[in-house]
Amino acid sequence: MKSMTKTVLLVSLAFAGTAGAGVTIENGRLKTDAQPGFVTGTDELTPESGAVLEEIKDFLAAKSYLSLVRIEGHLAAGGVESLEQALSEARAMAIARWLVSHGINCERLLPVGFGVTKPVVANDGPERALNTRIEFAPAALRGRLIGGMPADGGGKVSGDVCGK
Repeated sequence: MKSMTKTVLLVSLAFAGTAGAGVTIENGRLKTDAQPGFVTGTDELTPESGAVLEEIKDFLAAKSYLSLVRIEGHLAAGGVESLEQALSEARAMAIARWLVSHGINCERLLPVGFGVTKPVVANDGPERALNTRIEFAPAALRGRLIGGMPADGGGKVSGDVCGK
């Protein structure tokens, strides 16, 4: 199970845990050994999430050349699709607000929701909880978008983190 948690930075109730040893970029995503989590059915971060979010914050603070990081909210299918979309957006925004409240410039963060549109495993299988996650994707380096992709990656922007 530990190897699954190391593949992508996921926010999942199934894999909430304590902070690991650092953050790296792998396959176009930030990667860590630990996972932050949310209270079931809400955008409220669990207290245990603080340690891994501190690692993310420290990584972003040290890598100022990452001028835009997309925070992607994803959910497993199984409910009302419009509500799942809204929750995925709210969770991405909750992560962004936490990072801003801990010193990361709001201009560097783009929270987006994908709802149930990008599952990583089948939604009818025993591992469907893996589809409920947050992924962090570098979207721009030194002010230039990466790989010709739109900054939002095709997701729905959750709102303005800076409150403008």
